[in-house]
Amino acid sequence: MSAEVKRVAVVGDCPLFRRGLAQVIDATPDLVLALGARSVDEAQGRLRPGDVVLVDLQLPPADLSAAVYRLAGQGAEVLVLCSTLQADIVPPMEAGARGCLSRQAGELELLAAIRLVGAGCGYVSAALAVRRWSEPQCRITGRERQILELVANGETDHGIAQRLGISEHTVHSHLDRLRDKIGSRRRADLTRFAVAHDIVPNSEVGEVERP
Repeated sequence: MSAEVKRVAVVGDCPLFRRGLAQVIDATPDLVLALGARSVDEAQGRLRPGDVVLVDLQLPPADLSAAVYRLAGQGAEVLVLCSTLQADIVPPMEAGARGCLSRQAGELELLAAIRLVGAGCGYVSAALAVRRWSEPQCRITGRERQILELVANGETDHGIAQRLGISEHTVHSHLDRLRDKIGSRRRADLTRFAVAHDIVPNSEVGEVERP
């Protein structure tokens, strides 16, 4: 097998959807279908480290996170397919998923996500990101909005404190509250939140990458 060809496994409990994903992978020259399975148990022992695993399991959040954790523990690069009605994508990401892809995604987005995840990058469909960050509990104060704008433009905590005339400790307190609201500790996700809420235009920030 050519070194450029990436193995992709499909773990899903819907036979028709699983077959459709397999057909797309089979028709793509730089991808090869490693296996199709109805569950993590069925895929157990058949995966190789570095395989991209598309997970489409209709499970309660805790069970889905446990499934992702098991797959990631085998060295798989996990890409979870989610409905846009599923508001919280944080648990599977924290369990080890590299990304979350909308079940309504088209073929081009699917292939792009597989390639990014296979290369060790993260990927989250825009529809899922906007859904996640548009919940009522994510309302922010005027001061938090100012801080988000500065974070999105690359300002350091010290720089934010100087610009706003407040202590660095106060900046840290605001940032901690913001991280609790959006469900992520990463600075890159604060920037995504700022873009999703039109606090800064997307054109004003650089491409946000997963650390």
